[in-house]
Amino acid sequence: MRLILAFIPITLFAAAEDAPVLFEKHCQTCHQPEHVTRAPLPEALKSKPARTVLAALETGSMKAQASQLTAEQRLLLANYLGSPDGTKLSMTGYCPDNFPALTDSTFWNGWGVDARNTRFQPQAQAKLSPKDIPKLKLKWAFGFPQSSTVYGQPALVAGKLYFGSDNGMVYSVNAQTGCIYWTFQAGATVRTAITVAGTTHNRYVAYFADTQATVYAVDAVTAKLLWKTKVDEHRLARVTGAPQLNEDRLFVPVSSTEEVSPANPKYECCTFRGSVVALELEKGKVLWKTYMIPDEPKPGKKNAAGTQLHGPSGAAVWSSPTLDVKRKALYVGTGNGYSDPDTSYSDAVHALDMRTGERLWVKQFTKGDGWNFSCVNPNKSSCPDVSGPDVDIGAAPILARTSAGKELLVVGQKSGVAHALDPDSKGTILWQTRIGRGGSLGGIQWGMASSAEHLYVALSDRTPGKPEQEGGMFALKLETGEKAWSTAAPEPDCKGTPNCSAAQMSPVTAMDGIVLSGSMDGHLRAYDAASGKIVWDYPTRREFETVNGVKAKGGSIGGSSGPVVAGGMIYVTSGYGALSGISGNVLLAFGLD
Repeated sequence: MRLILAFIPITLFAAAEDAPVLFEKHCQTCHQPEHVTRAPLPEALKSKPARTVLAALETGSMKAQASQLTAEQRLLLANYLGSPDGTKLSMTGYCPDNFPALTDSTFWNGWGVDARNTRFQPQAQAKLSPKDIPKLKLKWAFGFPQSSTVYGQPALVAGKLYFGSDNGMVYSVNAQTGCIYWTFQAGATVRTAITVAGTTHNRYVAYFADTQATVYAVDAVTAKLLWKTKVDEHRLARVTGAPQLNEDRLFVPVSSTEEVSPANPKYECCTFRGSVVALELEKGKVLWKTYMIPDEPKPGKKNAAGTQLHGPSGAAVWSSPTLDVKRKALYVGTGNGYSDPDTSYSDAVHALDMRTGERLWVKQFTKGDGWNFSCVNPNKSSCPDVSGPDVDIGAAPILARTSAGKELLVVGQKSGVAHALDPDSKGTILWQTRIGRGGSLGGIQWGMASSAEHLYVALSDRTPGKPEQEGGMFALKLETGEKAWSTAAPEPDCKGTPNCSAAQMSPVTAMDGIVLSGSMDGHLRAYDAASGKIVWDYPTRREFETVNGVKAKGGSIGGSSGPVVAGGMIYVTSGYGALSGISGNVLLAFGLD
């Protein structure tokens, strides 16, 4: 797996000019009625939000014309030309031109920090010891503008953070201060973590995807779009798990929101199938695509509303693929089925050949888990006959290695069960341990972490009306699955607040001696890895002064974004308002004085 560990240069800013002068010098030739061009007049641009104008200047149709402008000049023009609705883009937070060179070689690249998705950061990269954790202080906060919820776990490479947002804006910022180097406007929400890698052309590229199932390759220094590829044409397809990179190809998991649509009995449920797509790095060409359900959906019965139903469908891939370089295999977990007939491919782990996409083996954990939003309606008109509890595998499998050198494929499921499989015998089950009762918003939601001795697992188990019964942290012995320790979630301090919950949905992060977990009541906690004792607890559900001048507050810590540890810092997003969470819009950075 190729990683950037070298310094990436910083683009310098020129002195600012008045916006009208900039317009006259760089834009007026085309944007005036005397010239027969397709460029809109300034009056027409006033109907567009300033951020839309900025996106055109930075990554869109006007990028070439604006290439000689500084970031400050582009912002001035966007505010001058864009809609006068009171929403002005601020230069606050952009890096100064005299910022010192960054030489830090520590990194957290992609979602799981390594291709095995262990979410374990060694001491050499973490640069924090257990005794440092209680001394952590908030160093800076970054506010996401126009955001109702936060997604997108940060990635840290060569002193820069890369992360996406709810409104599709992707950022590159300084990891020490939070000042902005560049922004890139994607076509939709970017929930995936970002992977940065070097190419054969001595260029560093950031790879990510959006919720319209489009994958992007962007120059990591300049934000220039190199290519973009749509990996699924289904109108409800999306990418939520981070693409995973190996050698000359990028592996992309494909999920969807189609299971929501059958809440309307007139919707012809369902035709989406989860998949994994391999893309060539240089141009984004599709090398292979493997559907998790090999059989195409076909018309079946009609529901009570007379709507034609289709199937089989579902088995979305929500999380980042796990790579097994030694066996040339790729592992993904799948979600529930959406419609009849039932299949043996949902709620399962799939092993694919990395070179060809051929299915090597499948291990299903929950049969008959057909589910969609019609199943919670009184008439259940489009609910599958073979219906289940909605216990997806939303968390990425971990290719773990014990201290004795034994490799296990460990899998967390919304059923509340952690599974360990033998990758050398087509997924034979080695052990299974239940940590909770599980359910649609319960069990193991978005990710675990592993060391050589333990598997660290956070529990969600949402219980309506009883938030104090939710959450918890567990350490399981990696070799046997026995519980080494467990720590109940502290009673939530948000009681009386809508969507208050102590559930721990977000991915766990581990380092030497410490385990980190965020909670839906807005706390980031550090646990002693040997005993489970909470050694640090930071409440994020409050307002923050931000480095970029955006009014921001924290909320739930949830979704597929977990804490990131690198270079003596810890980063976490707060404000996951989806899935009955508490909304917010802030990225927090912690370090030592």
